[in-house]
Amino acid sequence: MINLQPDEHQAMADYIYSLCAITLDQTKGYLIESRLSHLVDALGCRSFRDLMARAKAETDGAIKRRIIDGITTNETLFFRDSAPFDLLRFKLIPQMLDRRKGSGRTAPIRIWSAACSTGQEIYSVAMVLKEVLGDPYRYGVRLLGTDISDEAVAKASKGIFTQVEISRGLPDAARLKYFRPVEGGWQISDELRALVSFKKKNLMADFGELGRFDVVFCRNVAIYFNERDKIALFGRLERALERNGVLLVGAMESLSGICPQFESKRHERAVYYQVKNPAARF
Repeated sequence: MINLQPDEHQAMADYIYSLCAITLDQTKGYLIESRLSHLVDALGCRSFRDLMARAKAETDGAIKRRIIDGITTNETLFFRDSAPFDLLRFKLIPQMLDRRKGSGRTAPIRIWSAACSTGQEIYSVAMVLKEVLGDPYRYGVRLLGTDISDEAVAKASKGIFTQVEISRGLPDAARLKYFRPVEGGWQISDELRALVSFKKKNLMADFGELGRFDVVFCRNVAIYFNERDKIALFGRLERALERNGVLLVGAMESLSGICPQFESKRHERAVYYQVKNPAARF
């Protein structure tokens, strides 16, 4: 394995930032090395600097995409940190239904997993909606998963998970109810797959064309961004929320001190965010 040299770190970190806005300071050199060394070897590069030079010189973007795929490979599992899914089940969905019933509104329920990785989070959302609503199609449920990684989006779209992936966070009852065995693992049911669409999306670019959502999951993504980019991202996410919309970030993340337009709220173990004065936005 070729190691990342000290004099290569800053150049690689700057290049990775230009591709996906992930900030990797001097303490994160191990991430560059561990996540991209296989690509250096696979392409027969002499060094990480050689890898970067080849990526910049290419015309089809293939190496750039592989660098993004490698560096954005994050931990994911079904029902990761159960609190947000309990919040969805016991508070957010009932509130959405009550508001729609009270106003006569028939707009679809829209939920976005803004960094969906290989799909476990948004499929977990689909399972919760199925359990709570019975027939999600009756309520016009529309779920969206986006990620900057082509590889992650392709895998999520197929909805096929290995035995190891399926065993991480997914109760046996849910596996038997919502998955079927296929070659290579388990595939989520066609009914739930049909609820979800997937797109490639860089969160540092404008995503206004996606419309507005009742709930946005953006968990464990901004931890890799600098403060300026965090503020810009959450500003765009603010505009992507419906009136009374809810933003969910990672358990170890907080918007306090950087995004005053949001206020934090708590339900049981879950912390979530809403815009302080949503009426001013509509």
